[in-house]
This record gives sequence, C-alpha cells and structure tokens, in this order.
Amino acid sequence: MKIYTKTGDKGTTALFTGKRVPKHHIRIESYGTIDELNSFLGLLRDQDMDSHTKDVLSLIQNKLFTVGAILATEPTKENRLKIPRISDEDIHLLEKEMDQMNEELPEMTHFILPGGHTTVSYCHIARTICRRAERMISYLHENDPVPESLLSYINRLSDYLFVLARKLSKELQAEEVKWIPEKLKE
Repeated sequence: MKIYTKTGDKGTTALFTGKRVPKHHIRIESYGTIDELNSFLGLLRDQDMDSHTKDVLSLIQNKLFTVGAILATEPTKENRLKIPRISDEDIHLLEKEMDQMNEELPEMTHFILPGGHTTVSYCHIARTICRRAERMISYLHENDPVPESLLSYINRLSDYLFVLARKLSKELQAEEVKWIPEKLKE
C-alpha cells in the first residue's frame, strides 16, 4: 500500500463516505486535532509512570480512533458504516479514574500553573489540545450534529488529563505552583 495517493494535492481530502471536502473544513480540523491529541498521549504514555495509568492511556488512545472515525463520517451516513460508538461506559471509566486519583490528591484551592516536571507538562499540553478539539467539535456540532456522547467524552477527557497532571505531579514530587493573581494598585 502506498502512503501517497496524490488525491489531496489540490487541497481536498475524503471523508469515510468518499465525499471530498477542503482540508481546512471544520470536520477535518476536528479529527485532525484528535489525531494530534492522540500523538501527545502516546508521548505521555512513553514517560515513566505506573502501568495502570499507561493502560488507561492506551484505552483512551484507542477510543480516540473511534472518535476520529465518527468525526470522519457524515452524520447522514453514520448508520450505514459499521463505526464503533462512544458509550456511557467510556465516559464513566474516565469519571471513575478521576474519582480514584482525586482521593489521593490535596484539595485544590487555586489555579495551578502548568509545569514542574516534563511528564506533567506533556500531560498539560495534551489537556489543552483536548480543549481545542472540544471547541472545534462543538463548532462542528452547531452545523453538523455529532453524537452527544462524543462531546461528553472529550469534555470529560480534558478533565481527566487535568487530574492526571496533578497525580503525576504528586508522584514525581513536582511542586504545584499556585496561580495567585497580583493585586491591583490603586
């Protein structure tokens, strides 16, 4: 199989249904950002961390391929293609993981500046890419509805990545730097 097809040389690409759209189409931007997120999760998973977290990240990466497949398919054709779905169980898994991590973390009283350790920073970068994907998918949803479970999953995933960054900070003994706004001078 050749990687290059030359079909995109004029600035268009094909959805799963074969329909051609501009490469800057919001649908393409949406699943392209999911792909970017998946790549960063791979980088994060390659860091030194416990095997359970690596396993969860691997599950998430697989779910993101499902998200990409859904986004690469026109909603009117969705039922004709055998595309997996994002289920309530997928969302509940993220919630369960967050609840378990939060039990071990100190209460959060301020915003936290991203950083403290390379692994934590990778996690924060993944979180912000996830938020960008969520904004793009939300924009797509205004004109071309996507399953609500997909929107919920991506929203929950960014929350999960925030809590994971805090967990990693604790495990790596990285300082969580609180953001304390400067007081205005009168």
